[in-house]
Order: sequence, then structure tokens, then C-alpha cells
Amino acid sequence: MQERIRLLRNTLPDSGPVVYWMSREQRCRDNAALVHAAALASSLQRSLVVVFCLSPSFLAASWRHYEFMLQGLEETEQELAALGISFQLLPDAAPKTLPPFLSQQKAAFLVCDLDPLRLKRLWLKELLAQTSLSVAEVDGHNIVPLWLASGKREYAAYTLRPKIHRLLPHFLTAPASIAVQGPPLAPRIPWEKWRTIGMQHSGPPPVTWLKPGSNAALRRLDYFLEHTLSGYAWRRNDPNQPGQSQLSPYLHFGQLSPQRVAWEVRRLFPSGSPDSDAFLEELIVRRELADNYCFYTPDYDQTTAFPSWAQATLKEHLSDPRPASYLFAQLETAATADPLWNAAQNELVQTGKMHGYLRMYWAKKILEWSSQPQEALEAAVLLNDRYSLDGRDPNGYAGIAWSIGGVHDRPWPSRPVFGKVRSMTFGGAKKKFDTAKYIAAHAPDNQK
Repeated sequence: MQERIRLLRNTLPDSGPVVYWMSREQRCRDNAALVHAAALASSLQRSLVVVFCLSPSFLAASWRHYEFMLQGLEETEQELAALGISFQLLPDAAPKTLPPFLSQQKAAFLVCDLDPLRLKRLWLKELLAQTSLSVAEVDGHNIVPLWLASGKREYAAYTLRPKIHRLLPHFLTAPASIAVQGPPLAPRIPWEKWRTIGMQHSGPPPVTWLKPGSNAALRRLDYFLEHTLSGYAWRRNDPNQPGQSQLSPYLHFGQLSPQRVAWEVRRLFPSGSPDSDAFLEELIVRRELADNYCFYTPDYDQTTAFPSWAQATLKEHLSDPRPASYLFAQLETAATADPLWNAAQNELVQTGKMHGYLRMYWAKKILEWSSQPQEALEAAVLLNDRYSLDGRDPNGYAGIAWSIGGVHDRPWPSRPVFGKVRSMTFGGAKKKFDTAKYIAAHAPDNQK
């Protein structure tokens, strides 16, 4: 457990409580940072307070994302209250609201979640500059703590995989939980009032097909293990098959512990299987590779983060004729001449999700239609962050960088526009799955 913790600063404790700044891990159960904060509170004989800072704007988050997050946090407050733990919601980004709160409380210690995103790292840096108390950072998102898996940006999955697998037996254990900390408390946060912050955002409305919160996440996990994991290895690449776990929004918002998911899969398949191995490769190696990329690459959403061979080959092909060119508004409204791309974009807008194979095709087509790779990168990131439930996430940034800039990939035979970056075509997609069936199911109404 201690290996998940980095002590960023160590000073004498003040007279107040231990404060856990909840951010990436928005849950009560299976939360390593909360467990550590509770242990500190016990050792110092102090109370424990959990704080969430609700920024009125976060990247391209919309009403869809705020509603999903706030419903989950309401459930988290209830579960914390049942354990006797106070939950506070502060009305702005952490650098603005957390320092005065910590000062007022005379906080003894601050515990926070590890988050590799550039803005979250900046918030932590600003917070450290404004306070003097002890601060510990806990990685409760990766099975193998990020800084132990690798101390540098990894070239590809094949370079990180052996490092992960070597440490996995030590870290893939049953998730720890906390005991009751005090008498039950009455939840006090007026959640309907706070939801107006989300409602003030433009963009897509909340989804109805997926219920937010940790309880719903655990039910979805149980359903996946019982009904969907069998056959996952072959169904996962067909967008027409019900082969996806649908867990990524819960993992993104921290409503479900990746450790819990991996533990339950391993418990069911202790010796492994083609299906469980394929799923755990994505859950652990690929997801933790994305965290590695963002943590060690601050410009992860810029073309400067592309490998040198990709930057060079894309530059060489800047003057290649593009098969089409679209304004951002045309992309956003799925108004291209590619029916498969339109169907994928429409599914993203309507449901907040897109199948992994199609997300690669979708991003690569944006590159093919853009005059500059940076233009393509910005359009793909904005669309994904605005509409996808799991947008604004290392998985999204790494996946788009893979598609457009060859990150975690290798050079391929040169083709127009793409150069040596791997290309994907409509013809290739037709060989993979029934594209006509997918288009019929997800095309915009005016294109059916």
C-alpha cells in the first residue's frame, strides 16, 4: 500500500483534520487515497474531511459530463456520511478554493489523487505554492503505480508490458476499504442547486442509457463478468456486437476502481483465458500506457508530442491533395461524404460513446481531411472531450495521438497524406465488420 503513496512535502501537522482532496477517484469504496487519509487521521488522532472542488468549467466538459459526475458524487457523499466522514463541495477550481479552506480548518495533512493531465498537475503545483502543510499523492487509478511502472515515457505497449507484468503479482491484490470513522452523518449538500452549474453548459444533454454512480458501476461490472466477458476476445472488434464492457465512463469519473475490476476478472479466471487476457491487456497495459504518456509528455495534445519519424513524414506530405476538406461545424454535425464516419460521429453525439475501432477510423479520417496535423488533432480532441462520456482522459489523448501522430505505433509503408503513419480506409472497415448494418443503426436521421 505504501508504494502507492508519494510524500510531496513533510511538515509538522497543524491542529486540524486530515483532508482528502478527492478529484480523480470519485468514490468511497476501493479508494486507496481515502484509505491512506483515514489511516493518517487515525494515527494523528484527527478527524477526516473529504473535499471536492467543483470547477465551473473544465476543458470541454458539458452538461452531459457534469450531470454524470454530480450524480455520482451525491452517492459518494451518502456513503461517506454513513461511515461518519464529512464531505465538502467547494465552488471553484482547487487553487482558488482549497488553500483558504485548508487554512480555515488548520488542516494537519492533505492527501490527493494522482492525475497525469496537464491542468491537474498545474493545479497541484499552484496548491503546493500556496500552502505549507504536508501533502501526499496517491495513485489509486493504476494497478501498478505510475512512477514505479516506469520513470520515463514508454515507446509503445511492448516496452511497458514486461515492466507491468513483472510487478503485477505484487500489486494486483484485493482492494482495501475503510472502516466506520465515527457516528453516521446526515448528508447536507443541496445537490439540485449544484446541478445548475452543469445545466448552464452548452453541448449535449445527459445520457439516459447509463446510470451514474458506484453502485451502478458495480452492477455493470457484475453484468459484464456474467454475460459479456465470455467471447470478449472476438466480439470486442465488431461495433455491431454487444462486446464492450461499458465500464470506461465509470473508470474515467473514478466511480469504479480499476483494481476492483482487475481483481474480479482474475478471481474468475485465475489461470487466464483468451477473453480475460484480452480484457486485462486493455484495462491494465493499454490504459496505464496512456497514463504514462500524459504524465511524461506535458504536450500530449500537441503535434510536438509525436515521435520524430511521424512529425517528419507528416511534414513531407503536407502538400498532398486531400480527398475532402470540412469545416469543424460539418464534422460536429456529421455532414461529411463518408457514411461510416457520419454514423460514428452521430453515435458519439447521441450516446456519449464510440466503439474503439471506429474511434481510430474516425480520428484518422479527420487527419485525411485536414490541411495540417495540428488542425486535425485539435478537432479530434475537442469533439471527443465535448461529447464522449470518457473524454478529457489520458486514454482519449493517447488514442488520438496514436491515430493521427503514430504515438505508440511504428512506421508503415508510405501513403498519400498519412506518410508512414498507419492509415485506415472504408474498404478495410468493410472487411472487419458489417459496415452497412452499423450505418443503418447509427446514421443521422437525415441520412437514413
